[in-house]
Amino acid sequence: MTLAVQRAPARAADAPLVTGEFAFAAADFRAIAEIAKAEAGIDLPESKATLVYSRLAKRLRSLGLPNFTEYLDRVHGDDQERGNMIAALTTNVTRFFREPHHFEYLKKNVLEPRAAHIRKGGRLRLWSSACSTGQEPYSMALTVLSVFPDARQLDIRILATDLNPNVVAHGKRGLYRNEEVAEVPQALRTKWLEPVAGDADSMRVGEAARALVAFRELNLMGNWPFKGPFDAIFCRNVAIYFDHETQGKIWKRLAGLLADGGDLYIGHSERVSGSAMSILTANGVTSYRKKSDAQR
Repeated sequence: MTLAVQRAPARAADAPLVTGEFAFAAADFRAIAEIAKAEAGIDLPESKATLVYSRLAKRLRSLGLPNFTEYLDRVHGDDQERGNMIAALTTNVTRFFREPHHFEYLKKNVLEPRAAHIRKGGRLRLWSSACSTGQEPYSMALTVLSVFPDARQLDIRILATDLNPNVVAHGKRGLYRNEEVAEVPQALRTKWLEPVAGDADSMRVGEAARALVAFRELNLMGNWPFKGPFDAIFCRNVAIYFDHETQGKIWKRLAGLLADGGDLYIGHSERVSGSAMSILTANGVTSYRKKSDAQR
């Protein structure tokens, strides 16, 4: 259940919210919050003012701007900077095999039961809908390879999307520090990751896994230029940044792209709500399965 955010009474527009290098008034925060909600569905209560200031102050310094008024003028007139602002406000906390029960479930209840069908030419489509720097979709790819070592010769594809172009570019490179890949099971790390010449502190996801993943920029609040259906969708720790109404809309859209019997994996503090509950049924820890037409 999503708890309503307790909001303090509105401040005067010129009241300072944060004391720092740049003046940051209530009006500045509200304008930023409105853009974040409209562009990316992000719900920013005033309690996040310090976080917003700290992240966007870096943009002001980078652009050589003296105050938030001029920065907001830039954002309103520059699509690229508006994207930079949204990227700065998003949180990209991720790691390989985060919430490992999801990957175990994917292996035991999605991949292995369909192995014979896929080997006979059947398709498998997976989607990491908020892929961040790539650890999630590559964990999906490594799980696929644990069942299908020859996955590149089969009709298996993984779509990885995020609204932040910087993290999408990171994911495409597939290059990670040694401490980042420590969560990858040893057998998978040895077989499917490779050392980086001249860099003993990093490893690269091998070609067999990278070939399965297509990285794309995508704002979940915008148009989705694909139809599915997907056998499994990961949308984890994203809805927590949306208000209840927006969460319901996202769950319904995601459910609509799942194949019958397809699975949706969400974050540990999230719960599916709204009309999607008539389409999905809980079938594990923070996982849901799409009902068949007959069940619906």
